[in-house]
Amino acid sequence: MVDRYTVATDGACKGNPGPTGWAWVGEDGHWAAGSLVEGTNNIGELLALLYAIRDHGDVTHLHVQADSKYAIDTYEKWMDGHRRRGWKTAAKAPVKNQDILEQLIDVRDARRAAGLPDVELEHVRGHRGHRLNEWADERAVRAAAHAAAGKASAWSSLGAQDKIDVSVDPVKKR
Repeated sequence: MVDRYTVATDGACKGNPGPTGWAWVGEDGHWAAGSLVEGTNNIGELLALLYAIRDHGDVTHLHVQADSKYAIDTYEKWMDGHRRRGWKTAAKAPVKNQDILEQLIDVRDARRAAGLPDVELEHVRGHRGHRLNEWADERAVRAAAHAAAGKASAWSSLGAQDKIDVSVDPVKKR
């Protein structure tokens, strides 16, 4: 078990909806990213959060920095209410991204069942020089570009990919 770990998350979309990417980047340079041929920015943000939590089940105090208030509010405030209402919003409309929300509830509940504290979520301002968020953005944008080429995939430094040097800023390609 790792006691404390910080990870930043981000999603990216070329058009909205359109080719979508998601990513998380950890304080030590480990990272993961994935692409969907068709999605939305919100889907990218939620998937980044989901994989950040899922991939760090061995971390006691997981601190996730996200530039998406939507993802944070969904996790902290809305998803349980949506489930209680039969996956309807307060306005009785069908909840978007139910499949991802169900998975987020599952990973949260698995942490609780293991006796781990809830994930600590922190909102950071995107594109404002927050280095880990900038790295997450760089990876998510790359994944969205991959999706734009018609390829859905996922990559991770926990597998075959190299870690990145998060002590320096990513190179801007926009």
